[in-house]
Amino acid sequence: MIRSYWMAGVLCASCYGLAWAQVGEPAGMVKHVRGTVSIERAGQKLPAAVGAPVLVADKLRTSDDSAVGVTLKDHTLLSAGPNSLMTIDKFSFDSTTHDGNVSVGVRKGTVSVATGKIAKKTPESVDFHTPTTILGTRGTEFVIEVADGKED
Repeated sequence: MIRSYWMAGVLCASCYGLAWAQVGEPAGMVKHVRGTVSIERAGQKLPAAVGAPVLVADKLRTSDDSAVGVTLKDHTLLSAGPNSLMTIDKFSFDSTTHDGNVSVGVRKGTVSVATGKIAKKTPESVDFHTPTTILGTRGTEFVIEVADGKED
């Protein structure tokens, strides 16, 4: 009988852990929204609002005359202009050591970047990619423009 309760407890704890892992740790936060901006997460389209968490695997999509600003936990700043699609493909950050990695996809539109603490410590751990290019960083500010990008 005790073994059955123990197994049930382990099963419940495992399910709770899986549910928590699916929610995910935020990579950053929406800091600015102008116009219609959405966050696509796990098959759902959510309106982006100031203060909304941004998770790994989120797609941020802007429409005509829209823009969004995101600050990642390492203080990387991402600003997407009108008709842009940006994905947070990888993000991890240790606030004590500043170790981590960042990988952001720019599928279409324009994204302005000011790199943060990860790029300052280990620039090789940061990349931005478009449908045709992978960009490494060296702790700087730059703009990426993808004219005929993919919608997915």
